[in-house]
Amino acid sequence: MSSKLMAGVSGVRGVVGDGLDPEVLLRYASAFATSLGPGPIVFGGDSRPSGPALRHAVLAALLGMGRDVLDIGIVPTPTVQLSVERFHAAGGIALTASHNPVQWNALKFVGPDGCFLAPETAKKFLDSVDEPKAWVRWDGLGKHELVSDALQNHKQLVLDLDEVDVEAIRARKLKVVLDAVHGAGGAIGRMLLEALGTDFEIMYEEPTGQFPRIPEPVAENLTALAARVKETGADLGMAFDPDVDR
Repeated sequence: MSSKLMAGVSGVRGVVGDGLDPEVLLRYASAFATSLGPGPIVFGGDSRPSGPALRHAVLAALLGMGRDVLDIGIVPTPTVQLSVERFHAAGGIALTASHNPVQWNALKFVGPDGCFLAPETAKKFLDSVDEPKAWVRWDGLGKHELVSDALQNHKQLVLDLDEVDVEAIRARKLKVVLDAVHGAGGAIGRMLLEALGTDFEIMYEEPTGQFPRIPEPVAENLTALAARVKETGADLGMAFDPDVDR
């Protein structure tokens, strides 16, 4: 493994073209596919510019190992996790470097319970990355299926939570500014803010992956959001990181 790669319970990550490349993702994704029980694998990711190139390596690995893939597109990492549960999948992969800068990318691995891998499970899988792979014949390749309603399902699960009093929030008629950092959260942010009856504005909504600020949503990186909240007299300002796990 390249010394420039970081691998552990949270997955494998690195700078694209400087430690992380399609061949690396091919090895890790194929090893993960081998480690799982039967069933499809859910695949999604954030909006980084390196995503379109790298996703093909992941798909080639999974399909080449004979695994069916449920491709849910550009989505938050929690949407990948919820989709694993929804489809009773063998596991899931999120192609995202989370709050790291744009030059980074990564794979996050999700077990059949919709959670990230336990340390002992992750170690066993990571130790197998460089073992020979049993690629399937042409007639055993996995099937690739696009799933278009993963965000709608995620939205409804949020609204159905006992902790979310939808009617009380609607009654408040809140004015909200959301900073989506041009990541994977603009679409579901819009869905939820509309469903909750807010008067809202979304900064950096389109999933271009061209992050306008340091992606980690901590106070020192959110000065533009803070200024916009003051300018508009909003009740609330919120911010995501690129894969919406922060």
